Amino acid sequence: MINPVHLRTLVEVIRLGSFAAAAARLGYTASAVSQQMSALERDTGVTLFQRAARSIQPTEAAVVMTRHAAKVLTDIETLMAAASRAQESPSQELRLGIFPSLATYVLPPILQNPAWKKLGIDLRVSVAEPAQTIQGLRTGGELDVALVYQVGQSGLAWPHTVDRQWIGDDDFRVVLPAAWGIGTDSKVAAPHLSDMPWIMHHPGTSDATVIERLFASCNLHPRVVAYSDDFHASLEMAAAGLGAALVPELALRHRPADVVVLDVPEIRLARNVFALLLNEKRTAQVQLFVELLAETMHRLGTARQD
Repeated sequence: MINPVHLRTLVEVIRLGSFAAAAARLGYTASAVSQQMSALERDTGVTLFQRAARSIQPTEAAVVMTRHAAKVLTDIETLMAAASRAQESPSQELRLGIFPSLATYVLPPILQNPAWKKLGIDLRVSVAEPAQTIQGLRTGGELDVALVYQVGQSGLAWPHTVDRQWIGDDDFRVVLPAAWGIGTDSKVAAPHLSDMPWIMHHPGTSDATVIERLFASCNLHPRVVAYSDDFHASLEMAAAGLGAALVPELALRHRPADVVVLDVPEIRLARNVFALLLNEKRTAQVQLFVELLAETMHRLGTARQD
């Protein structure tokens, strides 16, 4: 059996005219090239070189073998490329439900990541709040994966037939109008914010209930001037001086210039982000996508801290 590596070395020796030149081209030593040519002669039973003290002379058999070797090596490369393509996983359609801030700030960097293109996923995206995307999983036909968040122990529920995988945490921060004159480094306790106007979640939602309980535990009783579940709208209203707001860090990636972000020690709250996966759709490709999502969210969080 002829070793293709030896054939490739033979082609280079004939093309360059010496063992030393072929060795330099292929990254071998001249001695290694000589040993390969001797092995090729043994395997074929053909004398390929007339050797002298300081030179080699290829035989006619070596020249003929080189002409055929070029075609053989090309065929081998074609075979390996075809086998590699056959081994690759076929494209998989993934119907993804995702909430707005994750779709706005985390999904685009994933789609621009070279690792994404290697996954072979044909993505179909539905942007909606968690309660709606979970309904897509319940119906068993609209979605394959739902990316959702849960604030505290809020009443978000999902089917027992899905697997839940934690992606990361999206911490809430207190946002004030810059016109109020409170600097980012100011030490502000939660009760001191009670007399200020606030933009709050619509009452009755699970998120609003959790936030109301947290504020009450901090002796913070907000004077509500607006209700908004749209963080972009809340930020713009805060920038215009209407009131303070509690906004998750993902939504702060493109915050207006006229707001100040405060760290209030008593107010510690986060959106816990999860991927809900249907068991029958949990392929290796989907799992790699979920891991890429978690990695991207972690990287964005690190960048915010820096």
